[in-house]
Amino acid sequence: MRGEKGDPTAQVQRKQAGGFRGKEFSEGWVEFTKKSVAKRVANMLNGEQIGGKRRSSFYYDIWNIKYLSKFKWDDLISEIAEKSRVREQKLSLEISAAKRERDFYMSKVEESCALKHMQERRKKKQKAEGLESGDMPETKVIRQFPQNRPVADGSVQSKPRLSKDILSGVFSGGSQ
Repeated sequence: MRGEKGDPTAQVQRKQAGGFRGKEFSEGWVEFTKKSVAKRVANMLNGEQIGGKRRSSFYYDIWNIKYLSKFKWDDLISEIAEKSRVREQKLSLEISAAKRERDFYMSKVEESCALKHMQERRKKKQKAEGLESGDMPETKVIRQFPQNRPVADGSVQSKPRLSKDILSGVFSGGSQ
């Protein structure tokens, strides 16, 4: 297997690929329940050697720890939480769109199967009656819907009309 400690080919492949350069920067946060403990730990570990096993690639690295006042854990990870929330919303939208597309496709497949079965039954019926497939033309149904009658022009005439005498009196200034 690749990557086992005793496998010399894995070590050669790792060195050829560039190996662990030790230049990668990583950071992290630790939250304490008490402020005084957090300050003491930050002062005590800052600038100290990480240590551990001597063969570890981090043995000679140095801690760089700072106490961040007025920061809460939620403040530090709020951006990450927002990105994951947006990603999940997009994913749920994509999933719902895919489900709608699948449902539409399946309804069309079922519809085509139903039409196929209808045609097969029609052909069997024609064969049972002794007709060939060309003798009976497809019947086209033409439906006629009753139309509403237009509004009669008589309704316009039923309105009272102003006489020309009244209009001439109004527009001529009433001097008759």
